[in-house]
Amino acid sequence: MPFLSNISFPPLQDGSYLQQIPGLCRGLELTLKSNVTFFVGENGSGKSTLLEAIAEQCGFSLRGGNRNHNFNTGVNFQGYQSPLAAHLKLGWTPRRISNGFFMRAESFFNFASYIDELAAEDKAILKAYGGKSLHKQSHGESFLALFNNQFESGIYILDEPEAALSPSRILAFISTISQLEKSGRAQFLIATHSPMLVCYPGATIYQVDDTGLHQTRYEDTEHYFLTKTFLNNPALYLRHLTEEANDE
Repeated sequence: MPFLSNISFPPLQDGSYLQQIPGLCRGLELTLKSNVTFFVGENGSGKSTLLEAIAEQCGFSLRGGNRNHNFNTGVNFQGYQSPLAAHLKLGWTPRRISNGFFMRAESFFNFASYIDELAAEDKAILKAYGGKSLHKQSHGESFLALFNNQFESGIYILDEPEAALSPSRILAFISTISQLEKSGRAQFLIATHSPMLVCYPGATIYQVDDTGLHQTRYEDTEHYFLTKTFLNNPALYLRHLTEEANDE
């Protein structure tokens, strides 16, 4: 059973940019059904905004991290707060938990720099990240080092984690999710464009679009369908696209 069982907020009438996001402005009442939940949709649909608000309500740093990392500090995050978080209500079963992690691919560099700052005073901190600076590992290696060494129990909120991962490392990440999820110690909320990740067995997938949020199957996501049909016949797609470009 998911630790975080319910996410809700009323129709948004606060005068902020949130009212301009069709997928969110009508409000939300969402009951989470599994320990692995994916949010898919186009950029700007609101899926990352939703995860950010959940992370802030959980007390996680918006620059990436857990409750022990400096909250909302650093480059581009000084004093920053999610405007949606003030409207959000979270329901927990059986009780609120405080363990977990928030990670956004776009701010991972800043997070890695922050860990280096801490490690300058205490080298032991790097043991939690594979024993060496995240900056001294490839992007994919550093992401997996974080996942494999930091993820133990709690709620993990990840915004497009596949951005740094090759296909083989996405498979390794799926294995990490499986080990933790099956142990009953972890819950994952993931915004993604990856057609591989959304195939995770037993996951719940929500499409975020102009009509709001609705549950879907991985076979029905645009990410999966376009990738599958393209790989089945790339010549057809490429011929159409290149001929279209030549016609212009």
